[in-house]
Parts: sequence; C-alpha cells; structure tokens
Amino acid sequence: MLADFNFSYDSPIVCTAIHNGHEVSEEVLNNLAISEEIRLREEDPFTDRFALLSSNSIIGRTSRFEVDLNRTFDNCIYLEPNDAWGLQVRKNKVTEQIISQSQENYNEFYNLVKDHFTQMEKKFGRFFVFDIHSYNHHKKGEHAKFDDPSLNPEINIGTNNMPKRWFPLVDKVHYKLKSFNYFGRSLDVRKNIKFPGGNFSRWIHNNFPESACCIAIEFKKFWMNEWTGIIDEDKLNKLIEAFKSTLPLIESEIVKYK
Repeated sequence: MLADFNFSYDSPIVCTAIHNGHEVSEEVLNNLAISEEIRLREEDPFTDRFALLSSNSIIGRTSRFEVDLNRTFDNCIYLEPNDAWGLQVRKNKVTEQIISQSQENYNEFYNLVKDHFTQMEKKFGRFFVFDIHSYNHHKKGEHAKFDDPSLNPEINIGTNNMPKRWFPLVDKVHYKLKSFNYFGRSLDVRKNIKFPGGNFSRWIHNNFPESACCIAIEFKKFWMNEWTGIIDEDKLNKLIEAFKSTLPLIESEIVKYK
C-alpha cells in the first residue's frame, strides 16, 4: 500500500500528504544511487502532521523515489536524472518487473482515491481537498545563502486546473492564512508563485469537476534545517495552527456552493 487512507466521512474536508512517505521496497532500495539523507531532503517529511488535522486523510507511506503519486502514470517513476532535478537516482536500468509493479501500485492508489472521493461526493455534494506539500529553499548548500525569498513564499497556494467558481473560496483561505498572527507578524502567502500544483490536484478537478475544490498547498521548509532534518517545533506547530484555522472556514463555505 503506497498510502494510508483514513476516512470517517463526517466532514467535507480531506487532507492529503502524498509526498510524506519515506519507505522504499528492498528491490528498489538496492538499485538506488542516492543516500537516505538526499531522499529525505527531497521528500515532504512532517506533512502528515498537517494532514492528520482532518478526520479524512490520505498520507503517503512510500517514497516518491519509488513511485511519485503527484505525477502522471507515464512519469511516476524516476528513471533518468531529468526526472529528478538532475539527481542520478538509479545505479542500473530499472527492470520492467519493477516498473510494472510500481505502476500497478500507482493505479491501485488512484482507484482507492476515486472510491473514497465518490463517497464524499455522495454524502456532501461538494467537498474540499488540501493537497499538502513542502518545498526546499536552501538548495545551494547548508552554509550557502537561502534562495531568494521574493520567489519563495512561506506558503504557496496552487490552483492547478481549478474551475473559476472556486476562486472566491480560495481567496478567503488565502486571506485567513495571511491574517494569522505568526509570532507577531503575517505569513508570506501567495498564489501560484512557486508551484501551481501537480498531477494529483489536476486529476481531482478532472474527475470531480462539479464537486471538488482542491488547493495544492506548499509550505516552505523555513521551520526546519533541510540539511540536517532538525525541525523547530515552535515554528512548525505555529504553522500547523495557522493551517488549522482555515478548516472551520472551509467547512462553513463549501456547503454554500450549489
């Protein structure tokens, strides 16, 4: 199983953290040319802590370096450096057996998502998905300068392939996050600056065009050291609190859409 599915169907909100996973099967691990530290740096650790705020959640278990659930079926496996930001991921060519198994698992994941989201649609008519990710902003090295903050907001809201009728709700979520008191200041929250969203949010809007609103939300890793993996609990917990503040708003607004 690539992810854990937890659904109570008592809320119209689903929180997902599909890049949270770090597990790799033995067959794939034996052929990886990158270290566990590099894998962890390029994954989205701790995003499960955001997702678990909802009673409906999907949390990745398997690393994106085995199967990337936020890419299309044809591109869900990193075979060449161009697939993974220039990283040489594999020691040797990936076997057809591994590719086939990974793609089978990928299809199983999306089939399960469709089953659960169909149930959400039947119960609530309209439902909301937070597609939760995190991203690096210190890529040049532990002792190098951080990436340009003007190009790297603390929270990036992605509206990939979203029907325009959801834009008023997105604006309210945006305002709620910006108005949150984050240790005496406002958070830097912008739309579609770093990422507009990936395949998962696009798939949701394509398959549930009338009923699902999905925001692909990216938290810049300013609350952790990307190179050591050490987190600042105060910063992270406060950011989780900011995220949590949007959930009652969404729950009250989503039911207004007809």
